Amino acid sequence: MAYIKRSLTPEQKQFYEDNGYIVVRNNVDPEVLDNCMKRFIDICKGSTDHQVFMVMKDPSLKHSNAKGEHLIDKLQDFAFDPVFWSYASDVNVVNVVEEIIGPNITVAHSMFINKPPNAKASSSLHPLHQDIFYFPFRPPNKIVASWTALERVDESNGCLYVISGSHKGPMYEHTYPEGFRKPMYLGVQGFDHLKKTFVIMEKGDTVFFHPHILHGSGPNRTQGFRKAISCHYADSNCEFIDVRGTSQEQLAVELEATAQKLGLTSTNFIDVWKIKSRLVRGKPGSFQQISSRL
Repeated sequence: MAYIKRSLTPEQKQFYEDNGYIVVRNNVDPEVLDNCMKRFIDICKGSTDHQVFMVMKDPSLKHSNAKGEHLIDKLQDFAFDPVFWSYASDVNVVNVVEEIIGPNITVAHSMFINKPPNAKASSSLHPLHQDIFYFPFRPPNKIVASWTALERVDESNGCLYVISGSHKGPMYEHTYPEGFRKPMYLGVQGFDHLKKTFVIMEKGDTVFFHPHILHGSGPNRTQGFRKAISCHYADSNCEFIDVRGTSQEQLAVELEATAQKLGLTSTNFIDVWKIKSRLVRGKPGSFQQISSRL
C-alpha cells in the first residue's frame, strides 16, 4: 500500500521516550471515524453482518432495560472487519507506529470501546493497569498502542489517565480489585498515590502509548457516551513467550476458555493472539506462524 511518509518531530519522539505516551492532535480523518461509529451502531442494532471476535455488554446493565449502544460496551478484535480495518490500517496511525516500533507491523489487538450512561462506576471504569500483562510477546519497546477519540473525552465521561514515566518500570502483578470482577479487567494495587495525568482529547486526536505505562480510565458520569477506537501494534517478529508458571498464567487460562466458547477449540494462548492478529505493513514474521489448527 502506497503511503506518504510522515514523522514525529524530535520533540515528540523525546516526549514519548521520557513519558511513555504522546498525543497527536487531529490525527485521524473524521470520515474514517464516522464510518466506524456507524458500523458500531449497526452492530448494536443487529442490522449488519460483521467480522468481530467478541461483542461485550456492560455487566451492570445486563438486567436493565438497556439495549444496543446503551448496553454494548466493547467490540473486541476487529482486524478482519473491513470497516474497522480502515482505522487499523489508517496511514496517519500506522506512520506514527512505524516511527516507534519499526517497519514490520502487525495489528495484535483491536477494540471499539463504549462507555454507556447509567452503568455502575465499578463497571464503567478501568482499573490502573499495564497492557503488557495481557500479552505473550516481547520486547515491550516493539509494541505500541493507538487510542483515538470518536468524541470529546474528559474526566466527566471517563477519559484515559496515565502515570507519566511509569513505562520505565517493570511489569507488575495484576489482580482483580477487591469487590470488582469484570472479566479480564485486571489492575495493579498500591499505586493510588502516584500523580495521574488526565488525557483530554477531541474527536480525531490519538494517544500512542508504551505497553508498560500504568494507565486506566474513570467511569462515565454523564448521560452521554464515551467512544474510542484502539489498536495494539507489534513488530511482526516479536518473540512469543510461555506464560505458564508466571503471574500471567491465570489470564491465559481465562482467554483460552473464552476462545473455546467462541469455537476456537484446541487453540492455545499464543495461537489465540496470532489468529486474531493481522499484518498491516512490511514483512510477515512470528505473528503469522500458527502452530495449532482450528
